[in-house]
Amino acid sequence: MADGARVDEAVTKFRNGCNCSQAILSTYGTTFGLDEALALRVACGFGGGMRRADVCGAVTGALMVLGLRHGPTSCPGQPQKNETYAQVQVFHARFVERQGTVMCRDLLGCDISTPDGQQKAQAEQLFKTICPEAVKVAAEILEEMLGLPA
Repeated sequence: MADGARVDEAVTKFRNGCNCSQAILSTYGTTFGLDEALALRVACGFGGGMRRADVCGAVTGALMVLGLRHGPTSCPGQPQKNETYAQVQVFHARFVERQGTVMCRDLLGCDISTPDGQQKAQAEQLFKTICPEAVKVAAEILEEMLGLPA
C-alpha cells in the first residue's frame, strides 16, 4: 500500500461504521494472516474502551496487532511474550505522548458507559471528531513500529 494508505483505510473504516478497535485490527491484522471478518468479530467488544470508557479501542486494536506480529504461537513462549510486552510499552508511551492518555473517557472528556456521557458524546459529535484522530494516531504509531512496506 502507498505511504499512509493503511492509516487512511483505518480512519475510513471507523468513519464507515467500524468501532475504533475493529478499524485498527481489521486493517493491520490481515498483514499477519488474520482474516478480516474474524478481525471484525474479535475486536468488536473492545470499542469504546470495552464499552466502559476504559482503554481506547484503537489502542487495544493496536495491541492485538502487536501480538500478531511478536507474540508466541505456543505457551509458554516467554521470549516472544517478553518482546510483545516490550512493544506494548513502547506503543503505550508513544500514544500517551501524542494523545495525553490511553483512556477513552479522558480522550472524550466524558464517560460513555453512562447515559449522560453517551448523550454528551452524541450531542457534541465526539465520535466524529475525537475518535477518528485516536484511530489515526494509533495507526500512525503502528506504521512506525511495524516498519511495514509502503
